[in-house]
Amino acid sequence: MLILGFYFLLRPGEYAATSNPEAAPFRLKSIKLYQHNRLLHPTTCALWELEGVTFVGLEFDTQKNGVRGEIIGLGRSGHHFFCPVLALIRRVAHLRLHRAPLATPLYVCYHNNTQHTVTTQHLTTILRSTVASYGAHFGVQPSDISVRSLRSSGAMALLCANVDTDRIRLLGRWRSDEMLRYLHVQAMPVVAPLSTAMLHHGHFTLLPNRPPSPDMGAGG
Repeated sequence: MLILGFYFLLRPGEYAATSNPEAAPFRLKSIKLYQHNRLLHPTTCALWELEGVTFVGLEFDTQKNGVRGEIIGLGRSGHHFFCPVLALIRRVAHLRLHRAPLATPLYVCYHNNTQHTVTTQHLTTILRSTVASYGAHFGVQPSDISVRSLRSSGAMALLCANVDTDRIRLLGRWRSDEMLRYLHVQAMPVVAPLSTAMLHHGHFTLLPNRPPSPDMGAGG
């Protein structure tokens, strides 16, 4: 669920259980699986076909700021585990193993034949535990982090990769400049090259704001 929240720039209530009555989680029926251009059904395709999935999508139904019927999708990241495609394949395989119906939220999991839910608090606890171990090296404290950080972290990763801000807004379904409050100017990959750019492009000529006098240059 952490992987999905990061890559799809999701709001916590879209991939984790929460007490928020307005939360609209993605469900098993929301998943779209593709082998190149071929669409696979998540509950009826052969299990071996899941391994060949190259692109995944999430279809919006009642999610905030989503257009009903719209699908946002991503391809494989290239990592053997931290990948949106592989994360959704694992979710599909797990829910199918336990014969979960199509309406099952993606945050549902089963252990010893008992159904459990992954909550926003569970995910925040995991993130803060990790930050407690490694965060000091990066100047981050556990209190700085919550499950909401995944949305801004995904957006920052795209910004640091020089992805156009319009494309970031499309993936995150931001309809205004609200996205800017998720981005951090302290990110070194974003600001480090700016001084070089300013040096190289700091020499410029301004267009005159009024035409030259007709007497200029005439020896007048």
